[in-house]
Amino acid sequence: MTTGWSWTYDRYEPERERLVEALCTLGNGRFATRGSTPECAADGTHYPGTYLAGCYDRRASLVAGVRVENEDLVNLPNWTLLRYRCLPDDGPPGDWLTPDSEDLRHGDVHLDLRGGVLTRHLFYRDAEGRGLRVGHLRIVYMGDAGLAAQYTRFRAYGWSGAVEVASVLDGAVTNAGVERYRHLEGRHLMDHRCGFEPGGIAWLTCRTGDPGGRIALAVRTVTRPGRPAREATDGTGTGTGTEFGTGTGTGTVQTYRLPVGPRRSATVVKTLALRTSADRPAGHLLTAACDDVLRAPGFARLVTVHKAAWQRLWEQGELHVPGEAGHILRLHLFHLLQTLSPHTAELDVGVPARGLHGEAYRGHVFWDELFVLPYLSLHFPEVARALLMYRHRRLPAARAAARAAGGVGAMYPWQSASSGGEETQELHLNPRSGRWLPDFSRLQRHVGSAVAYNVWRYAQTTGDRGFLHAAGAETLLEIARNWAGTATFDPAAGRYRIRGVVGPDEYHEAYPDATAPGIDDNAYTNVTAAWVLARGLDLLGELPDARRAELSERLALDDGELSRWDEVSRRLYVPFHRGVVSQFEGYGDLAELDWEAYRARYGDIRRLDRILEAEGDTVNRYQASKQADALMLGYLFRPQELFALFARLGYRLDDETWRATVAYHLRRTSHGSTLSSLVHGWVLARQQGADAWRHCEDALFADVADLQGGTTGEGIHLGAMAGTVDLVERGITGLEAGPDGLRVAPVMLAEIPRFAFTCCVQGHRGVRVRVLPGRLAVRVPASPRGPLPVVLPGERRVTVAAGEERWFRL
Repeated sequence: MTTGWSWTYDRYEPERERLVEALCTLGNGRFATRGSTPECAADGTHYPGTYLAGCYDRRASLVAGVRVENEDLVNLPNWTLLRYRCLPDDGPPGDWLTPDSEDLRHGDVHLDLRGGVLTRHLFYRDAEGRGLRVGHLRIVYMGDAGLAAQYTRFRAYGWSGAVEVASVLDGAVTNAGVERYRHLEGRHLMDHRCGFEPGGIAWLTCRTGDPGGRIALAVRTVTRPGRPAREATDGTGTGTGTEFGTGTGTGTVQTYRLPVGPRRSATVVKTLALRTSADRPAGHLLTAACDDVLRAPGFARLVTVHKAAWQRLWEQGELHVPGEAGHILRLHLFHLLQTLSPHTAELDVGVPARGLHGEAYRGHVFWDELFVLPYLSLHFPEVARALLMYRHRRLPAARAAARAAGGVGAMYPWQSASSGGEETQELHLNPRSGRWLPDFSRLQRHVGSAVAYNVWRYAQTTGDRGFLHAAGAETLLEIARNWAGTATFDPAAGRYRIRGVVGPDEYHEAYPDATAPGIDDNAYTNVTAAWVLARGLDLLGELPDARRAELSERLALDDGELSRWDEVSRRLYVPFHRGVVSQFEGYGDLAELDWEAYRARYGDIRRLDRILEAEGDTVNRYQASKQADALMLGYLFRPQELFALFARLGYRLDDETWRATVAYHLRRTSHGSTLSSLVHGWVLARQQGADAWRHCEDALFADVADLQGGTTGEGIHLGAMAGTVDLVERGITGLEAGPDGLRVAPVMLAEIPRFAFTCCVQGHRGVRVRVLPGRLAVRVPASPRGPLPVVLPGERRVTVAAGEERWFRL
C-alpha cells in the first residue's frame, strides 16, 4: 500500500472509495478537499467535499418529534467536478465516463506525501477496442491559502476524434456524508449567484444561513489545445445541470470539445480561488476571488511553489522512523500538517476532531487538542498558540456556561464550534436499534482541564511566558475557579467531591436505574481538577506583581478564594476499590461483563454500548469502558509526577498499585475510540509492558485499515493520528521540554529501535534528536542562543552548545 513517500491504491474498489477519499484528502490549513474522483458528484459510492476551517452553519431539524439544532462544518461547492465523454470520428458519442463505467479497465490513486500532490489514473476501453487514458493531478496550494488546482490529461488509443469535457462548479451540495445524520437538515448554502468572466473564469457566490458567512469561488478553466467554451449556468435549458446532479441556478458549466488522437493529447486545468467574509482584510469577495484566480500562475508553477512550501514543512516537522510504522506515521503527520499548518495560525479556529476530511462529529472541536498540541508545540509553536487563542476568545462563552450551571469561573463545552457555546447533540442515533437516545456526553467537564493542561504545557515547552502571563493566565485561572466552585465538601468523607459528570470513558452516563444522568467522583476528572488548581496557584505565584494585581482585580480573586483552591487541590476525593484506582465512585460495585461471550456472539464489540442497548440492556450496569479513563492519567503524567499528585491529595500511589490499576482497567475496555489504543500503548510503553506494541499498532492502523468499521471515510481521527507521532517523539523518548531544557528518558520499544526528529525547544529551532539502541544524540543548530541544557536519565545534566552534536550512552 505504501512505499517511501507514497501512499498508493493500485485498483479502483467502490466499497473502499470513501476511505480512499478521506485518506487522500488535500489541504493547506485553511481549507481541504477530499480525494474524490473528479468525474462524480455525491452518490452512494462517492462523496466529494471541500471544507473551510471554522466555517459552520446552524440548522434546526425535527428528530423523533423533537426540534433540535446542530451546528455543522459546511460542505462547500464542489470545484473539482469534471465530466467527459468520447466523440469518435467513426462512431456515435460515447457515454459520460466515470470509474463506475463498465468500460473502466484500470484505476489507481497515488498520494505524494513529500509534495502534497494527488494523482489518479484511469484507463477505459470500449467494446470496439477504443481506449482513453485519463490522468488527474490535484493540489490544495500550500503557497497561498486561498488557491487549489487540478490538472487533467486525456490520451486516446486506437481512435481519433474529440473529448467533450464539462468543467462544472457545483453549488447544489449538501451535508450528507454521514449516514446516521441523514435525518438532520443538511442544506447549509443559500442565495446562490453564478456567472462568468473573461479568461475562462466561472464564479459562484453563496452564503450560509446562520451565522451567515459569505463565500465566493472563482474557477479558471484552461484547455490545451485552447478551445472556446460553451458556458451555461444551471437552469438555462441545456440539460447539463440535470445530468451532473446540480440544481437550478446553483452552478456553472463550461463545455469544451478537445481534439484527441493516438499522438495528440488534450489537457484541462481548473484553478480555484476561495474567498470568504471571514478573510482579512475584508473586501468585495467576488472581485477578490476573480482577481486571485486571474493572477494565479499556471499549474506547473503552482506545483513547484507548492512542493517547496511542503519541503519547508517537512524540514520543520521532520520525523524519520524506518519500516512500515514509519510509512504510516508519515501519512499521519501529513494529515496533521494539512489540517493545522502555519496558515492556521492566522485563523480563529480550533482542532477539528475529524480533521477537514469529512463531516463526522459535525466538524466540532472536542478535547483532541490534548493529543495534538504536544507535537505542534515542539514543531510549530505559532500554530499551537493560535489554537489556544481560539479557546481564550471563547472564554466569555465558557463563563456564561458556568453561570448558567450555577457555578463560577469558566466551564468549556464538550463540543465547540464557532461561538464557543455547547454544541453537543441532545439526541443520538443507535444504528443497531434504530432508536434515538438522550445524549449526556455534554457532562464531560474534564474538557476544561484539557484546555488548562494545554495552556501550561505549551508555555513550559516553548518558554512563551508572554502568552502564559496574558491570555493563558486568564484562561487557566478561570478554569481553576470553576473546579473550586464545582467541588462540594462531604463531611462524612472529609473530602471534596465532584458529582454528576461523565468521564473520558463515555459509556457510563448514569448509575444503573438512576433517574438523573452523571456519575460521581470520576478519578480522571477529580485528579486533573486538583492539578489545575495547583497550577493556578503556581501561576499566580510567578506572575509579575503588576500583572498579578491586575488579574486579581479583574477576576475579583481574594485570599479567601485562593485558600479554598489550595484546600480543594489537596482534599479532592479519589475512589479506590480492590487495591486499584476506581474509574468513579461505585464502579467496583457494577456487574462484571462476560466479555468472551459477547466477543463470540458479535465479533467486534468496540461499540459495546450500542450492542447492549439494542439488546434492551445498558452498559451503565457493567464494569466496561469504551476507552481509557482512569488510565488517561498515565498518559498526561509521568509516573513520578502522578505519584506526587496523588501524594498531594493524601493518597499513596506507587508503581505496584499503578501497574495493578492499568491491568485491571485494560481487561475491561472495549477500545470503542481510536484514542483508547493510543493511550494504552503509551501507558504500557512507559511500563515496558509486553503488550505495548499491540496497542501502539492498533493506534497506527486505526484509520488506514479503518478498524472502527467505516468511520474513517467520514473523516480521519486527528487526535489519534497526531498522538501516534507524539508517542514516538515524547512517549518512547521520554522527552519533555521545560524551563530546565530538554529532558529525555527513553523507554524503548523493540519494534521501533531507531528514529530521529527535529523540534523547537526553548527558542532553539531545528534541534535534532536521534535515538538508537543504547544511544542518543542531540544536535543544536548554530545560532546566537546559548547552549541547550539536556537532562538524561538519573538526573544527569549536560549541555549541548549551538552548532554542536553530542552522543550519549543510555
